[in-house]
Amino acid sequence: MNSSELMRVAGAMVARGKGILAADESGGTIKKRFDSIKLESTEEHRRSYREMLFTAPGAAESVSGVILYDETIRQKTRDGTPFPQYLAKQGILPGIKVDLGAKPLAGFSGETITEGLDGLRERLSEYRGLGARFAKWRAVIDIADGIPSAFAVRANAHALARYAALCQESDIVPIVEPEVLMDGAHSIERCEQVTEAVLARVFQELFEHRVMLEGMVLKPNMVISGKKAANRAPPQAVAEATLRVLRRHVPPARPPCTCRS
Repeated sequence: MNSSELMRVAGAMVARGKGILAADESGGTIKKRFDSIKLESTEEHRRSYREMLFTAPGAAESVSGVILYDETIRQKTRDGTPFPQYLAKQGILPGIKVDLGAKPLAGFSGETITEGLDGLRERLSEYRGLGARFAKWRAVIDIADGIPSAFAVRANAHALARYAALCQESDIVPIVEPEVLMDGAHSIERCEQVTEAVLARVFQELFEHRVMLEGMVLKPNMVISGKKAANRAPPQAVAEATLRVLRRHVPPARPPCTCRS
């Protein structure tokens, strides 16, 4: 593990005034977007769409990194330049989504576990060779009656930490994303309670897995009322609660993350 390189990349990812572009739509997701404009989702159309984004004039002035999909990291510009190589030449860090999505957690109705650890070491090695300098893994925690359970929080936190450790082993900066969803009718107080529990467990697992916090990026959720809540908290309360939770549970050694999609 090259600690100095991990720290350099993590710092560049969160450069002031820039954000990370999420261009990691799965085949199914991008098909829905193309369907809405009556465009067939072919490999060439997807390649052309991504090239339009990456070659936009002035992109490097606002974008620090781009999260790619497995298909996209293997694609090239019209002149034959691999996307990761093109982005790097513009001063934009190439990244890669490595999780395989949230799947039902067996035995725990309404809860999910993010999969993708099997074979991850080998995939990371390949992605590093293709040019990836950071990776993304998203855990999903829902709030409803009786959930999340302590086990679901623990299982997802463990997977996030295992992923992060494998990334750093391959000299890839991990984006650690434990997302407490804003779906449902829960109050901001309930969201704060759950987010505190999730972050506390995530950082405990990161410590136990010996993940270097200076060489990772955290992508947290806002502490906010559920979308279906009768009385939703105002923006000022959301900002105050979010900062309160981050100050209480996130060590100062790691950078935050701003993603744009």
